[in-house]
Amino acid sequence: MVAILSGAGISTDSGIPDYRGPNGLWRRDPGAGKLVSHEAYMSDPEVRRRAWRVRLDSPALRAEPNAAHRAVAGLERSGTPVRVLTQNVDGLHQKAGMPERKVLELHGNAHTVECTGCGVRGPMSEALERVAAGEEDPDCRSCGAVLKSATVMFGQRLDPGVLADAVAIARACEIFLAVGTSLQVQPAASLAGLAAGQGARLIIVNAQPTPYDELADEVIRTPIGESLPPLLAALAR
Repeated sequence: MVAILSGAGISTDSGIPDYRGPNGLWRRDPGAGKLVSHEAYMSDPEVRRRAWRVRLDSPALRAEPNAAHRAVAGLERSGTPVRVLTQNVDGLHQKAGMPERKVLELHGNAHTVECTGCGVRGPMSEALERVAAGEEDPDCRSCGAVLKSATVMFGQRLDPGVLADAVAIARACEIFLAVGTSLQVQPAASLAGLAAGQGARLIIVNAQPTPYDELADEVIRTPIGESLPPLLAALAR
């Protein structure tokens, strides 16, 4: 089985900026970190209002898959057992053709909203229609509590079931690719070390160095859109 851990770098060719790269979101706007901090979001209405304004124009909600996403889906269609463990919240792997059941979204999905009170979920598009109509901080229509995107913010724990499935995949795979991820955010980053420790061939495709490069059997710095399609084609059955 091939396990692919994908991070923000796989989606930059789709127009979604990464976070920690030279032109990443954190470097361009250090204050943007508050928008994905659970404590700040829940305690500060102004942070929530700004977050909703940003969502209105979020490239992640309108992006299309790029060559790298399509290559991952192509590997799955070849008959090769593939599981995607993604840190991204853009849903582009599924949009490119990966079956939903073969994608684990470690950090959730930005196309969905959830109530922090009663837990009800719904389409992000409906919440954004309310924002566009003038609601600066739309609340849950079921219970009146705060709404947030159905993503894991800093300060929140990953879903234990999703993480357990990811660990099982990392332990069982024969090849583990870390693509477009800085491998700095835990516990997702530790999956690379776990796979390598179980004897998997570890391949890291990322423009910048990562803490796991020394464990890797191969490190590729070439742009992901250029390097990943031929790499995955070579792995196809």
